Amino acid sequence: MATVLYRLGRWAFRRRRLVAGLWLVAVVLGAVAAATAPSADEEDLSMPGTESQEAFDLLDERFPQGGSQGAEARLVFQAPDGQRVTAGEHRATIEETLGSLDGSDQVASVTDPYEEGAVSDDGTIAYSTIAYTADAVDLTEPTRSDLEDAADRARDAGLVVEIGGSALDAEVALGGTTELVGVAVAGVVLVVTLGSLVAAGLSLLTAFSGVVITLGTVSALAGPLGLTDTVSILALMLGLAVGIDYGLFVTSRFRDERARGSSPEEAAGLAVGTAGSAVVFAGATVVIALAGLAVVGIPELTKMGLAGAGAVALAVLVALTLVPALLGAFGRRVLSRRARRSGTEDVAGADAAPRAERPGLATRWARFVLRRPVAVLLAAGLGLGVVAAPAFALELGLPGDESKPVETTQRRAYDLLADGFGPGFNGPLTVVVDTAGSGDGPATTDSVAETLRGLEGVASVTGPVLDESGDTALLTAVPSTAPSSSETKDLVHDIRDAVAGVEADTGAQVLVTGTTALNIDISGAMADALLPYLGVVIGLAVLLLMVVFRSVLVPVKAALGFLLSVGAAFGVLVAVFQWGWGADLIGIEQTGPVMSLMPILIIGIVFGLAMDYEVFLFTRVREAHVHGATPDEALVHGFRHSGRVVAAAAIIMVSVFAGFIGIHSPTIQTMGVGLAFAVAFDAFVVRMAIAPAVLALLGHRAWWLPRILSRVLPAVDVEGEALRRPVPGPAPADRPDPTAPRHPVG
Repeated sequence: MATVLYRLGRWAFRRRRLVAGLWLVAVVLGAVAAATAPSADEEDLSMPGTESQEAFDLLDERFPQGGSQGAEARLVFQAPDGQRVTAGEHRATIEETLGSLDGSDQVASVTDPYEEGAVSDDGTIAYSTIAYTADAVDLTEPTRSDLEDAADRARDAGLVVEIGGSALDAEVALGGTTELVGVAVAGVVLVVTLGSLVAAGLSLLTAFSGVVITLGTVSALAGPLGLTDTVSILALMLGLAVGIDYGLFVTSRFRDERARGSSPEEAAGLAVGTAGSAVVFAGATVVIALAGLAVVGIPELTKMGLAGAGAVALAVLVALTLVPALLGAFGRRVLSRRARRSGTEDVAGADAAPRAERPGLATRWARFVLRRPVAVLLAAGLGLGVVAAPAFALELGLPGDESKPVETTQRRAYDLLADGFGPGFNGPLTVVVDTAGSGDGPATTDSVAETLRGLEGVASVTGPVLDESGDTALLTAVPSTAPSSSETKDLVHDIRDAVAGVEADTGAQVLVTGTTALNIDISGAMADALLPYLGVVIGLAVLLLMVVFRSVLVPVKAALGFLLSVGAAFGVLVAVFQWGWGADLIGIEQTGPVMSLMPILIIGIVFGLAMDYEVFLFTRVREAHVHGATPDEALVHGFRHSGRVVAAAAIIMVSVFAGFIGIHSPTIQTMGVGLAFAVAFDAFVVRMAIAPAVLALLGHRAWWLPRILSRVLPAVDVEGEALRRPVPGPAPADRPDPTAPRHPVG
């Protein structure tokens, strides 16, 4: 692999105008696609194979006019202090407000709170449900404006009016101040690490090129595939983070080779053949882990995984082709000022021989770990263990209006409804009774209703609503507890257990659904899939690292370290989003369960990123060991050559992920916090403390590999060992200059 990539790097360097031109065309097409693509329909979260999803599908079949998952709004009215909404003046205002909406475009129906019994017991709060003929994203601006104008008129008359439901749900913005801060921090780190504005700008430019193409592709496919804004943001996060990192690794290796005396073209080939080999391997692990999310069976998670995998794959292609092309275009300007003055590259202070008497921080740290491996291992391991402890209290769920900022009208409507009608009112359970196989449909429906009323935790039961044929009835059971509470989760299971007897006696089918039930089913499926997926990822990590390092113990150490970093990240998520520790600092106003998609998504992403740092850091260690260095010398060698660059790459990735925490979306905030802490723990605690301490204790045994595995495992040559020999078969124009120095990789 190293030989092929070496040739690719030299070709891209020589044909830099052609390569840069092709990528420029792709960027322009991506920008045009992103700007002109029509907005896509936001698909509802679904979980094929669950009871709640089966019920939704049945409702769409039996109640085609109802739109079981269609857009709706709730206008919630509250009378001034000491007054009631049933008073003549306020009742007239409410009826006039609702009358202005009835019959408007896209409005299917408007309920009268006085006829429907939608007035609280104390008479202070009432609500009306407005059903629409279109999904939320298809509502026109005039339709939304009519709703907001009606609420304003009622407010002018002295009522408190808030709007809940999906009609006003806004799309998450892709850009913002905090994301720019994260990118700015990444730029500063690049300048400090590389000592050159041009080199830093090159890494940013190539990363942005890949991101523009990715977002253009996602935008173009959003309509046909139903890709949401969350999918785009995940692709943006990963594209920026790995794009900057991969560009940094190749650029840093190019400068390293230039410092050793290689010609610019030769240095580009060696950089792509060595650092590029590690980029390919690391990127492949991320792609495999993200694409593997498809096995969970949630369409939204599959789309997020595939979009993220596409962004990473594109970042790999950019690093292998566009980066060496731009290195050729910028010439000596990618070197530090010191290197341009002296004629050699400084390599960010990591490699230059004249500075050997002044070892850098990475070298000093490696020597410290070698002197005190047990102390470092215990401190780092116990520290991560303490941080991971809250993960044992992890609860999974999906955010609703209760998780939105209190400044939003949706959140205030949620609170008013909870105050007026009880905490479970915002999460009603829909019970679908299919009586087609029952001899007496009305009696069966009554039996189900009585069963529901007899369960503890059911505040009320309303209905039934029948379809046109009379074969299907809908009952609404309102829990006495909040939608995201564990009591409501238990109630859903209790209802399903209780109606099983009715099904057996009557032959009817009874299904529990609704948004709350669907969220509970999805969370349960995620919890069930978490450990199997983690086992697959760990097994894959061990196998891939055996191929790279030709060792058994090094991959096992890497996999166990990955478990520690992921566990610690989960602990942070529980502490922040469930317990509220530091939640105010990032604008989290309502604690609750961790979003159910996040743990498995974080595992998939962090697995690949953890392997990035393992490969970039410890391939240098293995190479030195293979060339005869003692285990201690090899460890110092690896940290001296890669420690600072890996630390910079980790800081960049943490900055990019943390930059998205400012977006007021529970999904994006959870993703940003989880990924930022996971990468920080893995890079700085696991890879730079625990891993070298374990290697120091193992010594030569760290690189032991049974003979049978040595014969079976393929040789991938991530270190570029083949490049120390003449490259077989290139054309004369491609053949390296025989007078140029040939060096061991590293």
